[in-house]
Amino acid sequence: MALIINDNCTACDACKPVCPNEAIAVGDPIYIIDPSRCTECVGAEDEPQCKLVCPADCIDPDPEHRETPEELMAKYESLH
Repeated sequence: MALIINDNCTACDACKPVCPNEAIAVGDPIYIIDPSRCTECVGAEDEPQCKLVCPADCIDPDPEHRETPEELMAKYESLH
């Protein structure tokens, strides 16, 4: 499933540069993740890089966008 940034986001910009799919963008007032581009780093890394670097621990699974690992890999391949 895609990830979502919750309201605890401090807009620190730690997550945006580490996203291999350019799925993270500056929002108002918090950053946002484009579910059509988020693969939870499947295909690029072993775990979601944004979650690793987020000092506010504000990135969660997005219950509105549930996907299997196979679907995430297919999405990654279509993006690259």
